[in-house]
Amino acid sequence: MVTGVAPGSGRVSVTSWVYGISPGDWDVSAELVGPERALQANAGGRLPRARWSWRRWAVEPGPETPVPTRWALAAPLAASPGVVPGSFTVLAAVALATAVGLQPAFLAHHGIDLGRALLASLAGVALGLAGAKAWYMALKGFSRQNLREGWSVDGFLVTAPLAASAIALLIGEPLGAFLDAVAPGLFVAVAIGRIGCFLTGCCAGRTTCGLGIWSSDRRVGARRIPTQLMESVVGAGLATAAALVVEAHVAFGMGLVFVTTVLLYAMARQGLLRLRAESRPFSWRRAASAARP
Repeated sequence: MVTGVAPGSGRVSVTSWVYGISPGDWDVSAELVGPERALQANAGGRLPRARWSWRRWAVEPGPETPVPTRWALAAPLAASPGVVPGSFTVLAAVALATAVGLQPAFLAHHGIDLGRALLASLAGVALGLAGAKAWYMALKGFSRQNLREGWSVDGFLVTAPLAASAIALLIGEPLGAFLDAVAPGLFVAVAIGRIGCFLTGCCAGRTTCGLGIWSSDRRVGARRIPTQLMESVVGAGLATAAALVVEAHVAFGMGLVFVTTVLLYAMARQGLLRLRAESRPFSWRRAASAARP
């Protein structure tokens, strides 16, 4: 069942996976049910197969050919309109490498030992990834599927700086200067990582018939509010502002650059969360609602 699609938003695609079936080639069809059934364009009552055109950035009718089965673990890698499988993982790795790689440019001329500072950053990244997974599990609930996929940027942005700060203090680095030097790279990582979210189909915005971009949440493709790209722009803007302020030695070493950019990002993110397709209930609210008769 597909819900939440804004009327007048244009062509919609629906992607589905079926597990536990016999291997081979399957003739797959879809049929519209409900009051909209009379709007079906096909004389035979079947909805057209969909395919994606990157050149036109549009979904269009695809060939009605049998669909071959594949190994279950590789099923999520099957082609879906508007989705590049694995793009989040690749761009997340690029984002983290870029964030760490930018630090020497802001640390070198401020008297901070590069080796120890980078060690603290790398440890913060590792613990931040653990925090991102734990935060995602707290929001979504513990399951094998959620353990395999899904991360929370909130968990990372809370855990990584705290862990890196604790390690920086332990090894005797000036905390304020260290955090200010981290800020530009941190938000460059946000800018790059959110592009991966857009291409993977996670954190998708609500469907809209107004200003939007055709994208997918990996199941339903439609014209959506590009929340991931909007957050990427916020990250790029904060990274640029932080870099300019740090290089100008304005209040450098007090941690004000880091604190200010994180607060601004948190405010922008709260606004963007309201534009997402998925709700963000806490686990105890889900448990309470599930217990109702």
